[in-house]
Amino acid sequence: MNESPPLPVVLIVDDVPANIRVLAEALRPQYRVQVATSGQGALDVIARQGVPDLVLLDIMMPDMDGYEVCRRLKQESATVGVPVVFVTARTDLVDEELGLRLGAVDYITKPFHIPVVLARVRNHIALKQKADLLEKFALLDGLTNIPNRRSFDESLDREWKRAQRASQALGLIMIDIDHFKRYNDRLGHGAGDDCLRTVASTLAAACTRPGDIVARYGGEEFVVLLPDTGEEGVALIAERLRKQIEDLRIPHACPDVAVWVTISLGAESIVPHVGDSPFALLDGADRRLYTAKSDGRNCVCSAWSGVAQRSGAF
Repeated sequence: MNESPPLPVVLIVDDVPANIRVLAEALRPQYRVQVATSGQGALDVIARQGVPDLVLLDIMMPDMDGYEVCRRLKQESATVGVPVVFVTARTDLVDEELGLRLGAVDYITKPFHIPVVLARVRNHIALKQKADLLEKFALLDGLTNIPNRRSFDESLDREWKRAQRASQALGLIMIDIDHFKRYNDRLGHGAGDDCLRTVASTLAAACTRPGDIVARYGGEEFVVLLPDTGEEGVALIAERLRKQIEDLRIPHACPDVAVWVTISLGAESIVPHVGDSPFALLDGADRRLYTAKSDGRNCVCSAWSGVAQRSGAF
């Protein structure tokens, strides 16, 4: 049986409990409702319970007004795309203009008409869901259905900064399918695409820790980003990936260069410091990949081992 999709989440922010009650009762059949009675309370709810799909936000509140809440939401990458609808008794066009300039998508005046509120909530959530879907597709590789280069670049930047703050190691494996051009030329692009999909799904299935990211870097190259993973861990994971691809026993189209489809891997790990660039991690992994390919392919090169590791070396 297919599970029903989760209800969209609407956060109601108002310092008048009666207003919250009326809106919540109207919304609850179709939405999961979160509530806050202050601006800071709204930010706390989001921090504890996650990002909602839409915020209904009062303007006049004692500790932090709705404008400031909206401003803060639009400054954070996690909440910049959340639709904010102001619900207020203020009818001055200057106030409405200010709210829209701060990033709100709509402006509802009190006393509110519930059918209008429901229609606007429905429309803005539908628009957000479409935007989320487009963003998801923009970050996925169309052939392999794993994260693409753009998604990887964003993840690398985020994880690099996180590792820098926590003084933790960040690992990276760069992977190249051995002799793939000859495989593709001999069997055709259809078979080549099938091979890429199989390798991608195998790599993704093998990296199951929260935070691990497998992405297609371009052509027959893949990358694996491994948060909080030092040199030994990165090398061991790389060897496991190498063996899993070899164990697929995909016949190579050119037996004079290889019996099976295999991969070469460059494994690198760095503890980022202030002033360091993620390019150092990319460059290190790329250099080790080049060494692995120069040393005969179907092997791992890492700092931990000190040499390229061949099949069965671990």
